[in-house]
Amino acid sequence: MSARILLADDDSSLRFVLSQALGKEGYAVRATGNVATLSKWVREGEGDLVLSDVYMGDDCVFDALPAMRAARPNLPVIVMSAQSTVNTALSAAGAGAYDYVPKPFDLDALMAAVKRALAGGPDAKARAQASKAEKEERLPLIGRSPAMQDVYRIMARVAGSDLAVLVEGESGVGKERVARAIHEHSRRSGGPYVQLSLAGLGAVQLDRDLFGPEGAFGRARNGTLFLEDVDELTPEAQTRLAGLLHSDESGARPNARLIVASQRSLAGLVQQGAFRQDLFYQLNVVPIRLPPLRERMEDLGDLARAFLVRAKREGLPEKTLDSSAIKRLETHQFPGNVRELENLLRRAAALSPGQVITAREIEQELAGGASAPPLAAQAGAAASFTQAVEQRLEQEFSAAGADLPAPGLYDRFLAEVERPLIQHALQATRGNQIKAAAVLGINRNTLRKKIQVLGIRTGRGD
Repeated sequence: MSARILLADDDSSLRFVLSQALGKEGYAVRATGNVATLSKWVREGEGDLVLSDVYMGDDCVFDALPAMRAARPNLPVIVMSAQSTVNTALSAAGAGAYDYVPKPFDLDALMAAVKRALAGGPDAKARAQASKAEKEERLPLIGRSPAMQDVYRIMARVAGSDLAVLVEGESGVGKERVARAIHEHSRRSGGPYVQLSLAGLGAVQLDRDLFGPEGAFGRARNGTLFLEDVDELTPEAQTRLAGLLHSDESGARPNARLIVASQRSLAGLVQQGAFRQDLFYQLNVVPIRLPPLRERMEDLGDLARAFLVRAKREGLPEKTLDSSAIKRLETHQFPGNVRELENLLRRAAALSPGQVITAREIEQELAGGASAPPLAAQAGAAASFTQAVEQRLEQEFSAAGADLPAPGLYDRFLAEVERPLIQHALQATRGNQIKAAAVLGINRNTLRKKIQVLGIRTGRGD
């Protein structure tokens, strides 16, 4: 019996052409020009595959896909769209479409996608995942979880405007990718994209870096300016930035779309008295919160497969993950978020001996890398560290005999702990002090002072 295809497109000419082409391939086609009829057919059990345009009249098939998937979870859906933007691709993935085909399309390529979707056999799912990973590797953001769908919707609404955007999220969640995607799919995409970290900048340096002869605002004219680490600004620099942004009313600021990023909640810092309220209101026009990986673990498999595709493109061996490896990854908390996952898989791709990465090899990478251990092991690790500290103190007091240790024990002991701690953080971030400070949870200025006091060599001329 031939496969039955439900075709939905409000272009009658395209419906005719596709119906003829699919019929020649031996498929039985039932076609409609609206979303309501398509949804009705799916609910009634019609069809083995859906081939649908995104917009038909005032209706969008993405709005109907969740209900279709709920009624027929194994029914593959291929989405076609002339609006081949990142938002459409992300919406297709987020709504659970099997594949996304931009218009105008090559008819042979479309038929190949149909055949893949209908293909049976035990490896059909693996082939679909591999094809999906190839596509998602090129996307700025990956994930179909409800949390990421919320992010996609906000990005889609704000990309066409010039409103200021505040992106908040932990280190490694992908804030820069959000900023760049908004720029690349905005009306300013033909202009420059300029990125500047505000961590550790004083008021004078901030003024120079933003409005000097080579300042960031000037370089971002008619484009987008992305300011990172706004939560690390000193009080004086916050005051200066608020004044600079206010000067836009007089036309003193060059024409650039502003996107800022913070690792911490600016609203929370305002409540603590650590961030200016007026500056917060200037920046918090459109807020986007990027969830940490632990809040969207259902995306981990898609992320992992896409990162292995990316690793292959970078010249590393081609590898795949077996189901046990995915399950082991899902038990890890990933304090370094998506960036930690990507780096872990790069190491696994480079070091694992076989073509398939197993749970055992993931375990080895988690144990040997900079990753945090599973939650179940953290309590024991903490106890061991505490015991080591107590033993070191006992040695110090025992060595003094009947006397007390020499004065300055507090500073000496802290230096013994801080030095390797900071050295490891700098090594893991390849000397990047901004990232090292984020890992340690301290201000960059504080880190810089400790590096100087402890005499730590960073390899960057410090």
